[in-house]
Amino acid sequence: MKHFNYIVLFCFVFLIFGLSKIYAQDANTLLINMDKVLFSAKDKQGKVTIILTDKSGKQSVREASMMQKGNDKKLYRYTKPENQAGIATLSLANGVMWLYMPAFEKPKKISLLAKSQAFTGTDFSYEDMANDSYSDRYTATILETGSDYYQLQLTPKNDKSSYGKIIVKINKTAFYPLKIDYFNGKGKKFKEATYVYEMVGKYWNASEVVMMDLEKNHSTTIHLSDMKFDQGISDDQFTVEKLKL
Repeated sequence: MKHFNYIVLFCFVFLIFGLSKIYAQDANTLLINMDKVLFSAKDKQGKVTIILTDKSGKQSVREASMMQKGNDKKLYRYTKPENQAGIATLSLANGVMWLYMPAFEKPKKISLLAKSQAFTGTDFSYEDMANDSYSDRYTATILETGSDYYQLQLTPKNDKSSYGKIIVKINKTAFYPLKIDYFNGKGKKFKEATYVYEMVGKYWNASEVVMMDLEKNHSTTIHLSDMKFDQGISDDQFTVEKLKL
């Protein structure tokens, strides 16, 4: 009887371990599917309208151009207003980021410690704007499966992340993100992002992203328009020297 109990216990532990492994694997597959949507185009470029809204409802508007190639090259350059024009950021592989501000005349590499800071005064951080895939940066587990969505908890693989965890809700059929909740190291939610996606040609594209800072009651809305895909953008467009143009 004792021997039988050990066998039952062993089978139970094996079953739980096996199921948890499969469960985690399925969650990471879902995250990879989301990455495929985010980086499906060979390259893309378009116009960006950025609306900052403070707690009193006062708004300020900026405009920028955006260019991206694959999942390791992205260039933002502000075009309006005049006092912001020329400010540019370059995101490269392995979390490398550069910032160029015309007043300082020389591009500056963003350190790991600085990536938790606000991205050019918005509610996005430099970490949020990194171009690395989510599946490279996070380990996923499934929290909930709804009728039209999956909800995943993402735990950073790198302890340098400014987030303790994030929770992402993904469209169940197209796999684009619907909402992302951001938590600090103490488990407190302090930011949330909501997404609106539309089909442009053969690609799903985020036409609107709203990032809300819950502590400051401040939000940043990004509208992307005039998007063009697979234009054959040269790698030469994503160099530190190009930031100054």
